[in-house]
Amino acid sequence: MVYLSHALTRRLGASAIVAGIGLGSGTSLLAGATAEAAPKAPAPAPQELLLVSYAVTKAAYDRIIPAFEADWKKKTGQTVRIKTSFGGSGSQTRAVLDGLEADVVGLAMEADVLKLEAKGLIQPGWQKELPNNAIATNSTIAFFLRPGNPRKIKSWEDLNNRGVDVVTANPKTSGGARWSFLGLWGNQIETGKSEAQARAYVGSVLRNVDVLPKDAREATDTFVKRHKGDVLLNWETEAILARKNKEWTVPYKLPSPNVLTEMPVAVVDRNVDRHGTRRVAEAFAKFLYTPTAQKHFVDNGFRPVTPEGKAYARGKFQEVQFFRISDFGGWAAFDKKFFGKGGVWDQIFSKSR
Repeated sequence: MVYLSHALTRRLGASAIVAGIGLGSGTSLLAGATAEAAPKAPAPAPQELLLVSYAVTKAAYDRIIPAFEADWKKKTGQTVRIKTSFGGSGSQTRAVLDGLEADVVGLAMEADVLKLEAKGLIQPGWQKELPNNAIATNSTIAFFLRPGNPRKIKSWEDLNNRGVDVVTANPKTSGGARWSFLGLWGNQIETGKSEAQARAYVGSVLRNVDVLPKDAREATDTFVKRHKGDVLLNWETEAILARKNKEWTVPYKLPSPNVLTEMPVAVVDRNVDRHGTRRVAEAFAKFLYTPTAQKHFVDNGFRPVTPEGKAYARGKFQEVQFFRISDFGGWAAFDKKFFGKGGVWDQIFSKSR
């Protein structure tokens, strides 16, 4: 005789009981009860990240972010929404220092990330947490030129010609402009000039600068939309995007030698630990090195850093002889010397006004 508790009878139902009565003595009805499907685990709670980046990256991230959100949902079942903030790299860095709670930063230069590290927002060693020393993209400095190039601007040396109106962003607020400054300075040193000659050259160019927009995007708008200036110093990326968006159709010039700009990405340790978003923030940062993300970077004007990205980019960018910030001691030393209070930039700029 098989006896069932009232609770088990209610769970199994009459049909199961009838079937169970016909079981042999070696079969347990409790086995049938435990064979019920286990409750489905609830989906992970949705999370939100804030990506803080410099202005020129917006077009690329508008493509990359939905790709990551879909990929993460497929892999983990978790819904993630990535909010964004774009602006000049220097301005964005100050905003994070002042309390903008970025989970991930994509800034225009290592120097800006080092400022966050110095304040304890990012732990030392962040360069080793991601591939390629945390450099996710490259670019270089381009000359935007007027139709027909009436000023015959072909090289760095042409920028200090009398009457040439140069547009470049303010290196105090724009990472792109600091790279432009390194282009101006570095081409002199790379071609055998002394520091004194480099100072004289940069000062001469700055005397041809009437306005210093706050970031790369505003500099492009000044030149392309407001039609100010004879030549614009800006990211190659901006030149490619302007052409892609049919804002600018005249070929741009890449002077040589030129600086290979290296733009890093980092997880903001203090904020992700406070927000509980470290796992997804680290996954997003690593996603930027996938073939999908690198392809979107290439399609939106950035030079890739991975072998797969470089294969995809073959033939899409002009060949240039490059020098790097490492040739000048790295950003920590260069930034202190040139852009610290009373540094070389301040000295040259004050004499050029």
